[in-house]
Amino acid sequence: MTGKTHLVIGVMFTVILSEYFKLSLTTGALVACALASLLPDIDHPKSFINQYILPFKNKLTKTTFYITLGVVIYLINSFYFNYTYFKILSFFSVLIGFSTHRNGLTHSLFGFICFVSLFGYAAILYGFRECIIPFSLGYIMHLIADMFTSKGIPIMYPFKKKKFKMPFTFKVGSWLGNIIESAIILTFLVYVAWRLPIIITNYK
Repeated sequence: MTGKTHLVIGVMFTVILSEYFKLSLTTGALVACALASLLPDIDHPKSFINQYILPFKNKLTKTTFYITLGVVIYLINSFYFNYTYFKILSFFSVLIGFSTHRNGLTHSLFGFICFVSLFGYAAILYGFRECIIPFSLGYIMHLIADMFTSKGIPIMYPFKKKKFKMPFTFKVGSWLGNIIESAIILTFLVYVAWRLPIIITNYK
């Protein structure tokens, strides 16, 4: 799916759940959800996030950038800070560099647990716990949404490389896929126009 569709699905699902559970809808929580909705595609050189980071949108640039970033973070942390969080962050940056889109870490339950744990650790450490659940929802909804595409995802990676998908799937970029994604976005816009003002009022 496209980045904007993933973002819409993650945020919409989080907003809906906030009406039925004690789920904080602060600006920070929504931003965390939005970022997590896009995060699994960070291993793709042309993903929404990498469009603004990478100077050249190809696999070699993506691999070089994230491995270099991981090494730089590790070295700076070793010489000046020695924070466990930065050590973990550098490790994941290197993993992203080596990861191939939809064939590795970021599109698996193992990756979900790793990234949520890393974010959760930072959230507890720096005092934004209310963002943990929205972040988790954004990430897991990305994985579920991609299971409705014809390529599927390696949800059990690294234990199994087999790609899993739902009984009903569609090809991204096909006429059916475009209709489905457009319908999702339209539904989100209608829902937000209808319910979000009420939700915000309830939080005041």
